[in-house]
Amino acid sequence: METRLPVKIVTGNAPLLGDFIRRHRGKVTPQQAGLSTQGRRRTQGLRREELALLCGISSTWVTWIEQGRPVQPSTAVLDRLSQTLQLSEAERAYLFDLAGRADPTADKAHTQPPHTVLRIVQALDTPAYVLDRYWNAIAWNTAAAAHFVGWMDQPPAPGNPPPNLLEFLLLNPTARSFVADWEGRTRRIIAEFRADVGKHLDDPQMARQIEHLQQNSPIFAQLWAAQDVVEREGGRRVFQHPQHGQVVYEQSTLLPATSTDFKLVILLPE
Repeated sequence: METRLPVKIVTGNAPLLGDFIRRHRGKVTPQQAGLSTQGRRRTQGLRREELALLCGISSTWVTWIEQGRPVQPSTAVLDRLSQTLQLSEAERAYLFDLAGRADPTADKAHTQPPHTVLRIVQALDTPAYVLDRYWNAIAWNTAAAAHFVGWMDQPPAPGNPPPNLLEFLLLNPTARSFVADWEGRTRRIIAEFRADVGKHLDDPQMARQIEHLQQNSPIFAQLWAAQDVVEREGGRRVFQHPQHGQVVYEQSTLLPATSTDFKLVILLPE
């Protein structure tokens, strides 16, 4: 999602990245890496020049990284390092975090929320739903369907996309009367959306969604151009329900540890 710009390792992380690679280089034997060796070796792990050969980079580059210099390994180099060093999923994520890069394979790792999250949604008797990275509602419970009239009260027709939070807020006329302080909440939510999708701006589907909203909602176009960015927050939410009148909830948003593209949103009665 994010347009790739040159990213230097954060100064404080460069030594950590170097030490991490050096330690894991020492854990992988030449045999495990598919290399044949002759004669005696002073160490069982890979030499720097062997790691460089396997990753398609120079040994000088490996030396600089391990020395903690603020160099800029690309995502392709980090991918090869991860594979050569035979890192686990958690170790790979840590490697990319230290390098200040977004792992392109992490975006494809989880296309559905964990089953436990779906069970939580259905077990709750207060409104609860799951958003994906595009802020589509991909799961919700009966309480959410009853509360979000015009958004979740009807399942999408076959072949249609799932209901989207931003489209409901910006393109459904009923949202203006349903959401208290609609203008303030809209400004906040669009700024939260920008913060949330920054790492996915190179996703073609995300680009299409943003373009669709810009073309169909002048308010979105204006606020998106403002470049405001804020963290997503919970708190008090006031709604004017068409049947029940004013309803007040306390909203919390939880991220599954292994699938942070998804958000579990829970509304608790105040």
